[in-house]
Amino acid sequence: MTDMAHQGKDRDRRLLSREVTGTVAVLADERDFAAMRRYRSFPIFGDHAAYLRQMERLLRTRTARGAHTSVALFDPAGYEEFCAEEHLDPDTPASRNRYTAEVAAAGTTVAYEGQPIRRLLPRLVDETAQQATWEYASDLIARSGGCTSCGEDVGQAAFVRATRALRRIVEAFGWGRRHHLVCTVPGPGGVPLVGVLDVDVDACGTVELGEADALVFCTVVAAGLTVERSGAIVVRTLAHGAETVCGWGMADGALRPLTEGEVFAAYCTDIVTGEPVPPEHGVEYREAPEIDLE
Repeated sequence: MTDMAHQGKDRDRRLLSREVTGTVAVLADERDFAAMRRYRSFPIFGDHAAYLRQMERLLRTRTARGAHTSVALFDPAGYEEFCAEEHLDPDTPASRNRYTAEVAAAGTTVAYEGQPIRRLLPRLVDETAQQATWEYASDLIARSGGCTSCGEDVGQAAFVRATRALRRIVEAFGWGRRHHLVCTVPGPGGVPLVGVLDVDVDACGTVELGEADALVFCTVVAAGLTVERSGAIVVRTLAHGAETVCGWGMADGALRPLTEGEVFAAYCTDIVTGEPVPPEHGVEYREAPEIDLE
């Protein structure tokens, strides 16, 4: 009777474990992995590849048991700051667990669905970067405040103009085309804010795009349209096997079409050395059309 009772309790615990969700935070690259190896309590792995193999085994084991797991990025620098703020010893598993539960899990996560971890990580990194871009661009817009002469909310007005800009850019290029849009705005420390959006417009004029990508893209454009910001939008269009590239500069809340020469120079100059590079084969550089944001 006692053995049967124990077996029943073990079965109940296994069933109950399926009701418990969790978050696993992963060190995405070699640099982050090396940063954590300075802690003695961090598990010993031969290298980052071995660490990822063990992490994937853990994720698969949890899935096999029926447990739902979300995967987040473990940021060693953020972890160090968290421990300093909370007066925690960073060289303990308990501190790492608490960081994962309170910070990593509250950020960007991706549900683990049995896919190889090397396929999951690029998506997680992209979505984390996208979220960070959106948050920083939103902060820039919020800081723009109101117009001193008319009281208008500059940031809100810029976002309205940004969504209008996206709609009119897509309209300007017609139907039956695929567009790859990139908006770049100067950011802190010389690191630019970048919004990327792919838009498909079929022959009937139906527009397909990712809503999350569109939100980030428009937020970055809005940051570039605020009074003290600047930036550029470039559109690469594919139609009937041909590719064209054009773009606009952003200043004082408006879009200025770039000339064919400006677009060519931007694409055919090494951004590090300033030396010319050959143009892409089969790509035509064109002057952008006028885009009225009023």
